[in-house]
Amino acid sequence: MNELQRRDYRESAIAWTPQTTRLGFTALIAKELAEAWAACGAFEWIALGYLGLSSVMIVLFAENLTHPARLIGMQVVVAALILVLCRLQARYAEQRTIRRSFRTRFWHFSRHWYPHLFFLFCFEEMGKLMHLVNPGWEDAKLITFDRWLTGVNPALWFEHLARPALTEFMEFSYFTYFVYLLILGGILYYQCDLKNYWAVMTYSVIGYAFGYVIAIFFPVQSPWFTLAGQWHSELVGGPFTALINLIEKYGRVHGAAFPSQHVAGAMAALWGAWRHRRWLFWIFLPCVACMCVSTVYVRNHYVADVLGGLVTGTLGYVIGCRVMKACNSVTISSASDYLHEKPEPDLGMR
Repeated sequence: MNELQRRDYRESAIAWTPQTTRLGFTALIAKELAEAWAACGAFEWIALGYLGLSSVMIVLFAENLTHPARLIGMQVVVAALILVLCRLQARYAEQRTIRRSFRTRFWHFSRHWYPHLFFLFCFEEMGKLMHLVNPGWEDAKLITFDRWLTGVNPALWFEHLARPALTEFMEFSYFTYFVYLLILGGILYYQCDLKNYWAVMTYSVIGYAFGYVIAIFFPVQSPWFTLAGQWHSELVGGPFTALINLIEKYGRVHGAAFPSQHVAGAMAALWGAWRHRRWLFWIFLPCVACMCVSTVYVRNHYVADVLGGLVTGTLGYVIGCRVMKACNSVTISSASDYLHEKPEPDLGMR
């Protein structure tokens, strides 16, 4: 090869290097995405499916929103975080040489408990999607339904029963919603029953997804907003009343009252307890019953909201069982067999 040929060869190699690098980077991204998707389970398929559906709806009805691009960007970020978390946890799970390391345990824990943050994100986002499709509020229809069913307006009728002690009990019952899934999930996670842990999370995400979509097409404010000014006084109680007021002050969503996501989430956890930890079901049952009543007493829901939540929560369980059976497996970290000494057997229905 003469000098001229060598120079042409070097120039050609330099010219092709950036393209080769780009192709290598693209292949790497595609490989990582494929592995992240492979690490996903039934819960992620439903969660990412909901994010995809809501993003499509945001694009189709963008003219009804103030900042549609910002909402879509947030959806993309959340989806990316889910995929990254699944990929990282799977990667550390494969590295048996770092058994019981802090990083392995951290990603294992994060991978299994992030669904609670996902539920919170989706619920808070609903406040921005209430008029995505329907520009009005449908509270009048539910008020009419409640009157037809009960003969009164229950949210107003309860006021004549209000006493500080009863109010405190009702606010406590309302608060219990936040712990049902934590308690059931915590027991299953601690006992290393990760298959049933993810089954319960899948029941919940399906029930919530049904509720979110219904709320977008049928926006309801709640009695708190619609009937404001028709009560003679505010509810007075004790520490749980103050706690709920604080939570509502910073986390209340204007809308998304129908169906009640409080009731839907509690029902999914209740059915999960029935299937996987029957003894816990009997503890949850009276608490959930009181919680359903409390949602109306504390002026956050109509009776119709409660009935709707019972239906969507139960649908989440029924469809979730079918999804889990069809998948025949869920996202169970391969790290589970060395992160714990002795995994518990699948207790199933008892």
